[in-house]
Amino acid sequence: MFNNVQEGTIMENTVLNTALIPLEGYARLPQVLAVIPVSKSAWWAGIRLGKFPAPVKLGPRTTAWRVEDIRELIKRMG
Repeated sequence: MFNNVQEGTIMENTVLNTALIPLEGYARLPQVLAVIPVSKSAWWAGIRLGKFPAPVKLGPRTTAWRVEDIRELIKRMG
C-alpha cells in the first residue's frame, strides 16, 4: 500500500505515535505525517487517489484533517 516502507514498520510507528494527535478536533499536516509515515508528496497523491482523507480548510491558508478521519485511516491500515 505504501511505497518504500515495510508494512510492519508503518503499524509500529503508527501505534507509537497516535499520542501525537488529539482525541478529537483537527490535526495539521506535520501531526498527521508524524502518525502516518509517508512523505508530503505521497500524502497529497494519496488524497488525490482517494486513499487518504480529504482535508478541511479552516482558513485561507490553513488546512487540517479531522482527527476522526485520521484515526479511521489508522484502523483501516491495521
